[in-house]
Amino acid sequence: MWTVAQLGGDLAAGRTTSRALAEQALAKIAAPYGEGARAFLKVYADSARSDADHADRLRKAGVRRSPIDGLPVSLKDLFDVAGDVTRAGSKVLAIEAKKDAAAVARLRAAGAIFVGRTNMVEFAFGGVGLNPHYGTPRNPWDRQAARVPGGSSSGAAVAQAEGMCAMALGSDTRGSIRGPAALCGVVGFKPTARRVPRAGAFPLSYTLDSVGPLANSVACCADYDAVLSGEGGELPAMPAKGLRLLLPRSIALDDLDAQVGEAFDRALKKLSRAGAVMSEVPVPAFNRQDEYFKGGGLAGAEVVHVHQPYIARVAEYDPRVGKRISFGGALTGADYVALLHLRAEFMREIEALAAPYDAIVMPTVPCVAPTIAETESSDESYFRWNFRIMRNNGLINFLDGCAVTMPCHEKGAAPVGFMVCGTAGSDRRILAVAAAVERALSAD
Repeated sequence: MWTVAQLGGDLAAGRTTSRALAEQALAKIAAPYGEGARAFLKVYADSARSDADHADRLRKAGVRRSPIDGLPVSLKDLFDVAGDVTRAGSKVLAIEAKKDAAAVARLRAAGAIFVGRTNMVEFAFGGVGLNPHYGTPRNPWDRQAARVPGGSSSGAAVAQAEGMCAMALGSDTRGSIRGPAALCGVVGFKPTARRVPRAGAFPLSYTLDSVGPLANSVACCADYDAVLSGEGGELPAMPAKGLRLLLPRSIALDDLDAQVGEAFDRALKKLSRAGAVMSEVPVPAFNRQDEYFKGGGLAGAEVVHVHQPYIARVAEYDPRVGKRISFGGALTGADYVALLHLRAEFMREIEALAAPYDAIVMPTVPCVAPTIAETESSDESYFRWNFRIMRNNGLINFLDGCAVTMPCHEKGAAPVGFMVCGTAGSDRRILAVAAAVERALSAD
């Protein structure tokens, strides 16, 4: 399993090269037994090899641009790459990018090797991971049963889980990094929205969109977050002993699949044994999602504006995406202002409640990945699964918070995510708390 620390050490010691890593990633993408053909919409084979060779030459000359220098990275299809076309998983959009998206430019300057563009839910509007235009990547945990990968960063999570990159760049509006990461068994980080610039990333919601990494460890996410946000530095060392964790008694802990409940309870017991202190506290504000996301909520209203130039071609959209956009059209200006006030009230309430604690913890997704067939059987089934997968994650977007999801299931079992959450601007501290949690969960 690739990590930034391990690969950086191997590169520095001459045990591998950036070219060799790029070749391994490209081979995984091309492997006929894998999901590369569905996980990637475009592969940058030639430029990846060329950029890897350049990284190797710089390393020989004693130049190391950053801790992620020379490591293979994938990019979600909604990020602009200079000289390429951005489609955001659709057949309608075709933006010819004249320059890199801000996040892509930061990764490029740090020496990242781009191996390709990953598949996604069309226009990032969905948590299940379906894409009728380019195919739905199968969840690597149980490809035979054709389970969903989660969305909207579907290809990103599959590429990361199958070892096609050291990091997959995704976006998260209501769980689009964390949902797929949890269902596919990798780590994902949703930063406070304003920390990572979103210029050059095709929007879903101007208010809620966040840009962040999917990777193989919390430390890896922290390394990539340092590049993406420009807020670097070592994470503060934080032991699990003495951590004060808020367990929100609310819908976030209700109606869990048996596998999720068992894995989450096992994780809480491990943390208790490691000396963390869990406090179960009623959080009634978490139970009012019907108000927060009525008509699609803030994203529903904003997406209508985003799609005005393309709406004449809505018949060419994934019908599920078109239907969700139409819901937002019913929201009035007064509704939108009311949502902003409701959000401000929610943020004040949760910030006051969370203040005495190091983090809020909850299951990332209340279910394990359903089959593609289950979610496609009817509109009712799709919308039920879509809400279920996004249920807990969306609370953190509405909070303008940050959150890390990490695997907490036993080896070979269905992937289950454990989420460590914080309020706006607490990103590096939450990453440090998550790293402590990760160490405790991986202990025997």
